[in-house]
Amino acid sequence: MRNDNVVELKSYAFAIRIVRLYQHLCKDKKEYVLSKQILRCGTGIGANIEEAIGGQSRADFVAKMSIAYKEARETSYWLRLLRDTDYLTPSQFKNIHTDAEELCRLIASIQKSTKG
Repeated sequence: MRNDNVVELKSYAFAIRIVRLYQHLCKDKKEYVLSKQILRCGTGIGANIEEAIGGQSRADFVAKMSIAYKEARETSYWLRLLRDTDYLTPSQFKNIHTDAEELCRLIASIQKSTKG
């Protein structure tokens, strides 16, 4: 992992937070369905960014970044659902959701500059 790639670093750090959230939801809240969804899409952001970085072409890069963006949007959805069903407190939600929204903005910016 390169130290100068902000989206790569932030998506990896976010994935770690998502894994810890998954562990919390399973262990402390005994929630197993929504937690699997948030684990899948929340860690998928960084995985798709990694694939984009190693893409074979510009089109491949754009396609993988597009998937990463969709995963970030989906993560935001599941986080809102976890908050609204009282699995996350408002402060827990705000902290991690802010990071999810930042990833959405970063990825959207990369997509825009790459396509343009």
